[in-house]
Amino acid sequence: MFQRFIRAIKSMFGGLVSSMEDPKLILEQNIRELNDQIPQMNENIATVKANAVMLRKEVDRYEKTIAEVTAKIRSAINADRDDLAEGYALQLEKAKENLGHSKEQLKFADQAYEKALKVKKAFMREKDRKIKEAREALRASERAEWQSKVADALETFETGGLDQTHNDMLSRLNETTARNEARMEIALESVDTETMEIEANAEKLRAQELVNQFKQEMGKAPAQKEKKIEIDETEPAPKESGKTVGKDRTKS
Repeated sequence: MFQRFIRAIKSMFGGLVSSMEDPKLILEQNIRELNDQIPQMNENIATVKANAVMLRKEVDRYEKTIAEVTAKIRSAINADRDDLAEGYALQLEKAKENLGHSKEQLKFADQAYEKALKVKKAFMREKDRKIKEAREALRASERAEWQSKVADALETFETGGLDQTHNDMLSRLNETTARNEARMEIALESVDTETMEIEANAEKLRAQELVNQFKQEMGKAPAQKEKKIEIDETEPAPKESGKTVGKDRTKS
């Protein structure tokens, strides 16, 4: 009974949380958190790198100390100062021991630094992939919202009766236009256009004649060329006749 009550409580709160979650806002928050992790990761890598640098300096210092102590031991032995050589020998042993520990720590520090770089590289690759997926999902969500608004507008346009009214008005205007064009064609066919053109030309000629008369009265009429009639004044040649008048005289 108690377990059922716990499950009921979890289902209630789970449903409440699910209803409060906005996938778009959560994805945007995830992008911000992924970008915010980069500075912290760089700081951790810098700490690992600093530890490796410090250990490398310790190794160099111990190696230098060992070289100096070794030289002192040889100098003491050459000077027959075994007591000094023994003291330097203990220092040399301690320096070698410290050098071994430092080298071992440096090895682990270098490995940790290389591993940190690999982790960062993998994290950056995964971060870029997740951010790309999130941004694509956000763009798809924006497109879906816009398409939903367009669909709502179209549905409102259809259900509001505007679409049908629009089509009816277009049909009525087209019908009226076709009717008027048909009336114009019928009217033009019923009119004798040839007679109208002849009458118009006759009126134009009549108007030109009237204007020419006014010009003649005003003395502004263009001079007309006189036509010369040529008369042929040559007399026709007399026709020869076979008859003779009087008697023909012959010379003796």
